[in-house]
Amino acid sequence: MARIAVFNQKGGVGKTTTTLNLAALLAKRGADPLVIDLDPQAHLTGICNAAVEASERSLYGFYSRGATLAGLIKFSPSGWKIIPSHLDLSRVDAQLGKGPQALNRLAAGIAKENLNTDRPILMDACPMLGVLSLNGVFAADRVLVPISADYLAIKGAAQMERTLRALEHVLKKRVERRYVLTRFDSRRKMSWDVENKLRERFGAELCETRIGETVSIAESPAHRRDVFAHAPESRGAADYTALLEELTASGFMR
Repeated sequence: MARIAVFNQKGGVGKTTTTLNLAALLAKRGADPLVIDLDPQAHLTGICNAAVEASERSLYGFYSRGATLAGLIKFSPSGWKIIPSHLDLSRVDAQLGKGPQALNRLAAGIAKENLNTDRPILMDACPMLGVLSLNGVFAADRVLVPISADYLAIKGAAQMERTLRALEHVLKKRVERRYVLTRFDSRRKMSWDVENKLRERFGAELCETRIGETVSIAESPAHRRDVFAHAPESRGAADYTALLEELTASGFMR
């Protein structure tokens, strides 16, 4: 099944929120997703009440001590599985170096433990380009790039495209990707301008679905809930439902 890295080198674009809500909806539909939090900030881990005191019980234990990925799994309040992050993950870049073995570490672990046989995997990638984020991209077969509807995000999207193209020489294939607009406010001309510029650049790789700037999406993480648990009838829940349906219909989320 699909292994998707949710990645953007620009922060504040809805990367963690998108991972959270797609995982929650997949779980509601019986897909049994596994989420891997690759961001040392551990925001997704915190939202899911999955924080651990000892870094060895987080994803860091996999990199530092060879712990099994399956042995690190915890459960979110909604019942789906998450491998938690920890601040010590920020040490991985310095500890592992940047050789092929280091960059393929997560992919090898997933394959060895057959974690992807009957479930989708979503990886909330670190927003900085380094060993952790590249582990996510190398372990993925697709990359989903959230882009907030502001002008600075256009530059960030261009940088992401350059990064993915550069990685193709290493991966020996084109990385399948989709870009999705987040924090979209239809009342603002800027949001439409940004969409038009991104559509010109990325064409069909820019999702038709837009994730609106809504209260339900903004406040649900503060309550440590996904939008479907917090406000199931909200526009935010409808937007993420539409996104999953689009990704599924296009074959991106197989």
